[in-house]
Amino acid sequence: MIRRRAAAVFALVLLAAFAAAPSALAESASGTVIANDGVPIAYEVAGAGTPTLVFVHCWSCDRGYWSAQLPLFAEHHRVVAVDLGGHGESGLGREDMTIEEFGEDVAAVVRHLGLERAVLIGHSMGGSVIIEAALRLPGVVEGLIAVDTLQDVERALAEEQIEAFMTPMRSNYAETARGFVGQALFPADADPELRDRVAEDMASAPPEIAVSAMGNLLRYPAAERLEKTGLPLAAINSDRFPTNVEADARHAKAFKLFTMTGVGHFPHMERTVEFNQKLNEALAWIAEQQAQ
Repeated sequence: MIRRRAAAVFALVLLAAFAAAPSALAESASGTVIANDGVPIAYEVAGAGTPTLVFVHCWSCDRGYWSAQLPLFAEHHRVVAVDLGGHGESGLGREDMTIEEFGEDVAAVVRHLGLERAVLIGHSMGGSVIIEAALRLPGVVEGLIAVDTLQDVERALAEEQIEAFMTPMRSNYAETARGFVGQALFPADADPELRDRVAEDMASAPPEIAVSAMGNLLRYPAAERLEKTGLPLAAINSDRFPTNVEADARHAKAFKLFTMTGVGHFPHMERTVEFNQKLNEALAWIAEQQAQ
């Protein structure tokens, strides 16, 4: 009971601190670590304080997509943002872009930095990646935060459905990627500059990397792997697609949904202030789970 009350007090203090936190950029540094298959993995790190927050980007993007979160959260935490293999400033040369290898990329950075306590935060494909990273970091990861992803960890696509989605990507990757962004990832009233930026970033990704990563993501057994982590999972999801709370709760140690309404697939970029507050609430919830 005492630990639970202490956690509640900590959560209140954390919320108050972030409400008044300055937005000045904390001093940051970048580095590279070599993954187990020899691919150089780029990262940046800033701030101080535990647990360390490790941010993982989505499919065909890079760590720069967290630029509205890193300065703020570096005021109270050490923050780390990773470029997965084949993305951003990280190296190429990997034949098959699997979720497991991406998870090892994140784990390699965590080990390299000597982190002892971490919360992993993953957007879209990054949600599956942080599950794999957690499985490689026993005793280090305290919780997982998914951003507009893992809406239903039990949902599995038939191979015919996967192939129907992947076939046009293989035949004309850039055009298919642009259409996918415009039709599926943003609401009609989204900021056109943000929509165009994401579309161009995704369309300009190396096709062999993007196609391989997407195929592996669509086949990823999220429920089984999440359950193996034994960790609490918080999800900050758009209401654009429903989250199956019951399914996710069956496979996480504990599950909490934080919903953002009227946004698309990039809530951390579309409505930064609201998202940052939700992220802070999710961190406080994970702290409470650790104290129980």
